[in-house]
Amino acid sequence: MYRGYITDITCIKVGHAQDFRAMTGCTVIICEQGATTGVDVRGSAPGTRETDLLKPEKLVDKVHAIVLSGGSAFGLDAASGVMAFLEEKGVGFDVGVTKVPIVCSAVLFDLNIGDYRIRPDYQMGYRACINALENQRLQGNIGAGTGATVGKISGPDNAMKSGLGSAGLQIGNLWVGAIVAVNSYGDVYDHKTNELLAGAIDRETGQFLVSFQYMQKNQEENKKAAGFPMSNTTIGVVATNGKLSKAQAHKVAQMAHDGFARSINPIHTMFDGDTIFAMATGEIEADINLIGTLASEVMSMAITNGVKSAKGWGNLLAWQDRQSSL
Repeated sequence: MYRGYITDITCIKVGHAQDFRAMTGCTVIICEQGATTGVDVRGSAPGTRETDLLKPEKLVDKVHAIVLSGGSAFGLDAASGVMAFLEEKGVGFDVGVTKVPIVCSAVLFDLNIGDYRIRPDYQMGYRACINALENQRLQGNIGAGTGATVGKISGPDNAMKSGLGSAGLQIGNLWVGAIVAVNSYGDVYDHKTNELLAGAIDRETGQFLVSFQYMQKNQEENKKAAGFPMSNTTIGVVATNGKLSKAQAHKVAQMAHDGFARSINPIHTMFDGDTIFAMATGEIEADINLIGTLASEVMSMAITNGVKSAKGWGNLLAWQDRQSSL
């Protein structure tokens, strides 16, 4: 797997909380000093919170935490627990009587994996903050990646288990890192070799269906069933110690989606809510073009790590299972 983690960036903490019986969880990325943040939503079925305030013309210019969560729209509740934790620590936008933590969030659909009645909530979000560390390096079936799956064009029985991945890159004194919960409708490829790592499989033969080819061969079936709708979404964060404006952070988030496109096919469909946040801690001057290019690269690296570090669950195979059987 690729080395590095988003917490290689100074001032960034990551915490996870999950319920392995329900196979769902949440991940919080905290920057207590505040980070200039942008967002780019490409999928057509997103679930997000506090993304409008990231527009350049809006008043607030610093975000204190981002929550990546399972549980579909129910999982947005985890951000409330994060807000409570940060308020207790005196972190947030000063409004006089208190400080209001600015917490953005994006969710993925994992209700079909474990117990749909248990979702990331206030308590789980708070617990993720308690678990937050500056040297956090957990990957796979953890946090928002607990219930993540990929390759769902022919239904849940033919999908594979994925997870949460992270990676980091350093060029001189510039750091760029990424963390992502890989829960895509499409298949996942190694962006360096184009090797198909995980995706829809034929249960009888154990072979990959190859979603792009499957779409072409089954046009009429796709029109009727539309794959496995409302059950996808790859969500992630890129972070840098470089200085960026809100508009520039938005651009970096846009460029980071190229990492999605290199690693996942198909991507940004009507059944995905693909969302990337970009955080800048503002420690050094750096070229936005370099930051954006590194963000795209490190996001692809993180996606590969999310697949390779995942473990199978129930009847869902993971990349590790297929490797051991070859």
